[in-house]
Amino acid sequence: MRGGMFDVLRDPDLLAGYLSDASNTHGSAEALVRPRCAEEVAEVLAHCQARGIPVTVTAQRTATTGAPVPNGGWLLSTERLDKVHSLDEVDAGVILGAYQAQCEAAGRHFPPDPTSRFECSLGGAIAANASGARSFRYGPTRPWVEAVEAVLPTGAILRATRDTPIPDGWPHLSHAEPATKTAAGLFPASNLLDLLIGQEGTLAVITRAWLRHLPLPAGVLSFLAFFPDLPSTLAFVEVARAQAQRARSPRAEPGPLNPRAIEYFDRHALDMVRARVPDIPDAAARALFIEVEHEGEAPLERWYEALVEAGALADATIVAEEEAGRRRLAAVRHAVPAGVNERVVANGMPKVGTDFAVPDVALSAVMDLYEAEPMDKITFGHIGDNHLHMNLFPRSPAELAEAKRRYQQLARQCVALGGTVSAEHGIGKLKRHLLAEMLGPDVLAQFRALKLAVDPQWILGRGTLLEQAAP
Repeated sequence: MRGGMFDVLRDPDLLAGYLSDASNTHGSAEALVRPRCAEEVAEVLAHCQARGIPVTVTAQRTATTGAPVPNGGWLLSTERLDKVHSLDEVDAGVILGAYQAQCEAAGRHFPPDPTSRFECSLGGAIAANASGARSFRYGPTRPWVEAVEAVLPTGAILRATRDTPIPDGWPHLSHAEPATKTAAGLFPASNLLDLLIGQEGTLAVITRAWLRHLPLPAGVLSFLAFFPDLPSTLAFVEVARAQAQRARSPRAEPGPLNPRAIEYFDRHALDMVRARVPDIPDAAARALFIEVEHEGEAPLERWYEALVEAGALADATIVAEEEAGRRRLAAVRHAVPAGVNERVVANGMPKVGTDFAVPDVALSAVMDLYEAEPMDKITFGHIGDNHLHMNLFPRSPAELAEAKRRYQQLARQCVALGGTVSAEHGIGKLKRHLLAEMLGPDVLAQFRALKLAVDPQWILGRGTLLEQAAP
């Protein structure tokens, strides 16, 4: 079926491939459109706005929050917006990892590195303000976006930079965000670009982006360091990040260590990868994966001294200076999420995984909470940002209910410590209740007022971030 410039696809077998995401949430839709340009996106949205048809934006469906899962209406896929016009100008449907490879081939570096970067789209990463291990140094996607082309729910096409004011008639958001990495709710922006980054497909459809990138570092040192216990691990984290140049304090003078990523693995995660890494010492109860950029000789001696001083199993450290070795260590790091998924399949029950983060001063407190959790679990992730993923593995419906109860309790405890209910995955449809608890009714009222000003028929991204409200 044709609808103006765009094809409207209604084949149930075709639609079936677009109705879920990485959260294993399933939805329904009446039609799918796959526009090739912003003008086609505009026509779709104007058509749906006039008729009150809900539209859910979908890309590669790597989200873990249900945001791209439709509850009826039409699906708008950005997969055919797939051109790299230049390293500075890229369509929203381009795969992030493929774009990074083009940058590296040209001697450039695009820092955002979500785990799904070889599967997710750039537009999806911008819409979720995605981050990853390197966000410790470089922050999330936001600072690497100079401008976007986007289509509003009314069908208006615009280009937004940080010099573009928020349009007249749109309420300005005024809430305070937590003093930590966060991807929870709409950003209290002073300009239109920052408002559109991280809005999870609720305010606009991002169709193109203009990006910022850096020269590739001359060298990158990676290593996997092992520790006998949690206190020695945390002691080393404090030493390493005290010497790091970080996104939240870019003018700080870094020390001689200056890592760009600090990733954590608990004893259960190490057990999961021992088959892949036979040289993990028996005494290792924790591990840290570290990445360090350097322009000359790799600072191995300084790192070794710091590891010894912190009480690490320093002589067992696995070091990689060349590309092949770094790829091996990266594969080990990514083997943990893969092993988590295998455990889920074996249990026949979904996992319950955290995405919480807290301020630096609360790292020890939140680690104590995770350590005290009695359920079968694995904890790993971005400890430099105090952002750990603890995955609980229920094995029965009763255990699943208990895991969800414990998850809710942990979320409240992290918020009480000054943290966030979502550090990188966003809110989507699955964590609206947590967002409501974290921000409170006054802030949600601001979000609703903005949503209705931008999208008077409430057609775009219904059910994401906010409960659907009547126009």
